[in-house]
Amino acid sequence: MEISSQVQLPYPREQVYRTYRDRLPELVAWMPNVRQIDLKERSEQPNTLDMVLVWHGGGEIPAAARALLSEAMLSWTDYSHWDDQGYRTQWRIAPHAFTEAIDCQGENQFIATADGTIITSRGHLRIDPKHIHGVPSFLAGIIARTVEDYLGQQIEPNFQQLAASVAAFLAVTYHVSPE
Repeated sequence: MEISSQVQLPYPREQVYRTYRDRLPELVAWMPNVRQIDLKERSEQPNTLDMVLVWHGGGEIPAAARALLSEAMLSWTDYSHWDDQGYRTQWRIAPHAFTEAIDCQGENQFIATADGTIITSRGHLRIDPKHIHGVPSFLAGIIARTVEDYLGQQIEPNFQQLAASVAAFLAVTYHVSPE
């Protein structure tokens, strides 16, 4: 499944880019589907940054339901490479459940406009049924398609929610009003 999303924020590109790049763990208060973001690695070079973040989802899932789901089913590791000169990031997401079966990666680009910043996200999500263990093979393909369809329906709204969180963070933290 191809991932494609575009969001516009009424804030300058540099502020939007730096908030995405450097402040994600602080945005949890504005992300109802995320409980926590942990920084695991950060390696900065001139004009680039490599980072590993662990996301803990399930924020809107009732505690009783979360108890039935494993932490692995609600968490993922985000590997990102940030190019400060190109205002883009390449990312790869590794879920903590069905890790071998899921390939999800792509790129975000931050484009300056007269009205603020456009964030484009392009990538793919693929689930290989051959790597879904513990399920009869005739069901694995059905499960893979069903999960891929479900996750595909969640990705664009999640990108939009993240952008809304960045806008709220900028407004509150920096007392920045849209330009």
